Amino acid sequence: MEFMVPKLGIEEDKVVELNQLLYRKYGTSMAGLKAIGYEFDNDEYHSYVHGRLPYENLKPDPVLRNLLLSLPFRKLVFSNGDDVHVVKALKRLGIEDCFERIISFETLNPKTNEAEVSCVTGHLSENLVICKPTEIAFEKAFDIAQLNPHKSLFFDDSIRNIQTGKVMGLHTVLVGKSRKVDGSDYALESIHNMKEAFPELWLESNSNNNNEKSKRISYAAQFSIATSVEA
Repeated sequence: MEFMVPKLGIEEDKVVELNQLLYRKYGTSMAGLKAIGYEFDNDEYHSYVHGRLPYENLKPDPVLRNLLLSLPFRKLVFSNGDDVHVVKALKRLGIEDCFERIISFETLNPKTNEAEVSCVTGHLSENLVICKPTEIAFEKAFDIAQLNPHKSLFFDDSIRNIQTGKVMGLHTVLVGKSRKVDGSDYALESIHNMKEAFPELWLESNSNNNNEKSKRISYAAQFSIATSVEA
């Protein structure tokens, strides 16, 4: 609302309904605004919207930090947010150095010359912004990170993202809920419960015991971790 009214001139009494419609259809309000023809600078949008978020509510999380540092697999952040927002949130939580890389808005939407794109393709894509929960966003993330979705564990608090992740072959964990939904393989009320839910990820993968548990550990040892960060 803060951006749509003063910057785009959208009537205030229509903003809430439009915002909900765009979010449902396009994944994010920004993607929806671009898709229906509004033109604005991406960096200005992110600076304006995220610049008003209460980052001070995010506190250092030493429990999560210890869990991530002790987890012996690749760990990635996959977010619709821009780099500045994601890094700021991670730093507030004290976990900015726990991940191999960040796949952000800029990663999925590198700056290009739209005139050149139009010349080559003959038209511009209906949705100019690539973001979760679209399948193309996941495809690009897999390609960029050289990630095998069938050997990856995906944590997210969005049901829509989880459902697309499942369709794309990921092992999915819905965070913030105690019960699974369609598309989630697991559900965790808190990310802090990760070790209790997946103890095999912290165990040695080269166990010589020929039992079912060791098979589970060997399989889990191939997993990498993707997470979603929002503030």
